[in-house]
Amino acid sequence: MSERIEPFTLHVPDEDLADLRHRLAAVRWPAGGTVTDTSQGPTQDKLAALVAHWRDKYDWRACEAELNSLGQYRTTIDGLDIDFLHVRSAEPGALPLIMTHGWPGSVLEFRKVIGPLTDPVAYGGVASDAFDLILPTLPGFGFSAKPVETGWGPGRVADAWITLMERLGYQRWGAQGGDLGCAVTDEMARRTPAGLIGMHLNFAMFGPAPDEIADATEQERAMLASAKYFWDTLSGYAKEQGTRPQTIGYSLADSPVGQAAWVYAMLQDTCGTPGNAEASFTLDEMLDDIMLYWLPNSGASTARMYWEMTQSGWSAPATIDAPTTLPTGFTMSPKEHVRKSRRWLQRRYSNVIHFNELPAGGHFTALEQPEGFVADVRATFAQLR
Repeated sequence: MSERIEPFTLHVPDEDLADLRHRLAAVRWPAGGTVTDTSQGPTQDKLAALVAHWRDKYDWRACEAELNSLGQYRTTIDGLDIDFLHVRSAEPGALPLIMTHGWPGSVLEFRKVIGPLTDPVAYGGVASDAFDLILPTLPGFGFSAKPVETGWGPGRVADAWITLMERLGYQRWGAQGGDLGCAVTDEMARRTPAGLIGMHLNFAMFGPAPDEIADATEQERAMLASAKYFWDTLSGYAKEQGTRPQTIGYSLADSPVGQAAWVYAMLQDTCGTPGNAEASFTLDEMLDDIMLYWLPNSGASTARMYWEMTQSGWSAPATIDAPTTLPTGFTMSPKEHVRKSRRWLQRRYSNVIHFNELPAGGHFTALEQPEGFVADVRATFAQLR
């Protein structure tokens, strides 16, 4: 099988954009309603405003040009074509860093931190802070190939990412992840590849142990309450995608408004301004992300990652009994529903070299709080270069 890495230029056919406009013009909205808040999901007025902007003002070609300007590449790993951005720093000795997005995100989660991480001097840093960035698109997401067999859970993706870094010729490198990207990055750490020197996470996948719950501090009790609210009230998407991804997949494939609502709900519920996505993201930022689900028809294939994790009984590889030893930095955002305390983390990651709680922001840290995110990534890897 070819191990070639080939650059490519993304250009969505005009007819695909015309089809989208037709579907947006023919939307049928739900009838009736019993509440005016977000307790049943996104409100129709907010979603209608997003769709009106999408139909009348949004410019996909601008997003497409941005992606192409960053440097898009494709290679085949384990039978799948994997797309990735490869943004090299002009600074000699820049540290390679592979960064993995989650759901319902994309490589565009990192758009605000690419400049500061690759060209630190231009953004108030020093040359020794520079990174070469490798931003792969998860299998089944964006324009990466969709798996045609089961088994593509976080571990298999981790193996693919390790292969990618080897194929790029990197000898020493770091990793970063949040959401599903945290799961993949955790799995890479547990495999202890020779080149991986450390990682930074802005999420942690484990659940607190019974003794930690019983002995929780006031701050930790607040974390437990927030997590309970999330799993009890906001996590219907995870149950659906973890058990019946094909069922929701039909709606996501056929209706752009359905796909938009599926993504928008999570942006709304988990951002730093819960219930008000527009206060954390611009309409174009949200639509750029939604387009990377709609255009490649990846609603079902992205949902299947949750099914894979459910079927395999996947759980966080970092445990109290077998902690991850890789040097690790953490960033926790105050509006992240599933937060972890430093002492909980240190029982599962035995070499925590950086920990910071940001003053603002939610689940999409790199997009919502780029300055804090960049500072924490720099601080983590400054100790390892």
